Amino acid sequence: MVEEKTTDLFARVKDALPKDAKISDIKFEGCEIVLYTKSKDFFLENSNAVKDLVGQLKKRIILRPDPSICLDPEKAEILVKKIVPEEAGVKDISFEPAFGKIIIEADKPGLVIGKGGETLREIKKQTSWYPLIKRAPAIPSDIVKVLREILYKESDFRKEFLDKVGKNIHSGWKETKWVRMSALGGFREVGRSCILVQTPESKVLLDCGIKPGTNEFPFLDAPEFDIKELNGIVLSHAHMDHCGGIPLLYKLGYDGPLYCTTPTRDLMVLLCMDYIEIMQREGGNVAYSTKDIKEAVKHTICLDYDQVSDITPDIRLTMLNSGHIMGGSLVHLHVGNGLHNILYSGDIKFDRTALFEPASSDFQRAETVIIESTYGGAEDTQPRRAETEAALVEIANKTMKRGGKLLIPSFAVERSQDLMVILTNSKFEYPVYLDGMVWDATAIHTTYPEYFNRDLQKQILQEGNNPFTNPIFKRIGSNDERKKVLESEEPCVIIATSGMLVAGPSVWWLKHLAEDKKNTLLFVGYQGEGTMGRRIQKGWSEIPMEEDGKTRSVPINCEIQTVTGLSGHSDIKQLVNYLNRLKQKPERVIVDHGEASKCIEFAKIAHKTLYCETLAPKNLDAIRLK
Repeated sequence: MVEEKTTDLFARVKDALPKDAKISDIKFEGCEIVLYTKSKDFFLENSNAVKDLVGQLKKRIILRPDPSICLDPEKAEILVKKIVPEEAGVKDISFEPAFGKIIIEADKPGLVIGKGGETLREIKKQTSWYPLIKRAPAIPSDIVKVLREILYKESDFRKEFLDKVGKNIHSGWKETKWVRMSALGGFREVGRSCILVQTPESKVLLDCGIKPGTNEFPFLDAPEFDIKELNGIVLSHAHMDHCGGIPLLYKLGYDGPLYCTTPTRDLMVLLCMDYIEIMQREGGNVAYSTKDIKEAVKHTICLDYDQVSDITPDIRLTMLNSGHIMGGSLVHLHVGNGLHNILYSGDIKFDRTALFEPASSDFQRAETVIIESTYGGAEDTQPRRAETEAALVEIANKTMKRGGKLLIPSFAVERSQDLMVILTNSKFEYPVYLDGMVWDATAIHTTYPEYFNRDLQKQILQEGNNPFTNPIFKRIGSNDERKKVLESEEPCVIIATSGMLVAGPSVWWLKHLAEDKKNTLLFVGYQGEGTMGRRIQKGWSEIPMEEDGKTRSVPINCEIQTVTGLSGHSDIKQLVNYLNRLKQKPERVIVDHGEASKCIEFAKIAHKTLYCETLAPKNLDAIRLK
């Protein structure tokens, strides 16, 4: 058995603790065990007892105060402000009474913790709250603020929900003899990524996205998919082709856990809220509401990279850096007692970028690898990163010198922040306007600097040089502000969503900038088949645009440029290198997330590389993995 039953496990916990521990309650928080104590002394001086218990049970155990011993929140806040040095820059203090937690947000978290943790211990001693220290974002995020308010209001629900999840994980099981997967979306196509992993005991969904430029969701009507039997959802990262269908699942009645990193949760909310707004504005069919997004948030269990977590009685999850976007994860599933291991790449970048380290390849076992193929063709090579960045800066400076405006349609998440770091590091001095979701996405990025690569972390945290607060970056928040920038003769850069010119302000800017030869339209990301961006790349000289309820043709006289090396996806060389770098040669490679021709071609290349079984299945195919 992977897991003990709850009753047996809790009995062992009680027997191992000293009598004066005064444990008032034992609960699960997902797969973690939380002890609540009424003893102030045990809460303060428990390290050896809890450490011994962790060693015995091989589980993460957290000790928190019973609410009855916590100081009144108003008095606790006053005390914290006295204890923490003023130079720490405390920005916010909030409480989660159901969990006995006090959350302290500060510019310098290290000063809140204190040398050797002495300030933190003093906070615990004087308030009897469990302190959680967070770094204040360089740019305040409305999304992060709203999410924290939701979690605060729903703390009682969350406590019971997390306990229920833990009990389900520890419900016991006999033996796992087989593993299979079903392709519900994102196979031989880009968009609506969705995979169902099944064992006799468990059903887990990997991603649930929407197809860009459409309202197409995964094949949730497949005979093997029953939302009432779903044990968990694992979200690799927050791009709409992977996360856009998550709220729909909650609308359809799913009430179980969603596993992802904290930045992924926040960015998912931002993107799904934007989806609702766009669909309402364009009169389309809105698949879900803000209520459904809130339900997803309430049911999210956030995990850190490298954190091993049981998510069902026979499946253990580990998420590691995918190198793709903020919080983006490779998903590793360990099934049964070593029966089978699945590595799902989501989207992967096996190269160092301005923002992130390369994708992790540190897996002892991965018998089945499910890997993307966006650039999986034999000719899909990208230039070196340094050359790409230099080309970008050259195009920008050239446009500025001739007095033009440079429009960069960009994905709000990752690509825009990548551009910001590149322009800052190149000492670019012209105004750079951020339109659409770019500013809000950047604010979320500044909330989690620990997810950046080592050099960028050092630049932000140690040197105090945050590229995202460079004064060249200016937010556009209204049509009036857009018109002022448009009418100004000052050359500038405009980074606007959406990245494929499907909708959003980038389309507005294109309509007004396309006819002027001084301007430049620069593509910096993948342009999906059928999108406006792809059509322009193919050579369209005119584009249809709506104006005052009528459609007119807008001639494209501006310069058209494409820079390919900034992609958050690996090119063919990086994909092959990644497969070769895995510690264990997989038994099987399954290719997804690419145009049909790319999936088939990369499956052939992977076979020649590894001499193992390789597959490029179609949507609705089911494959037995073990």
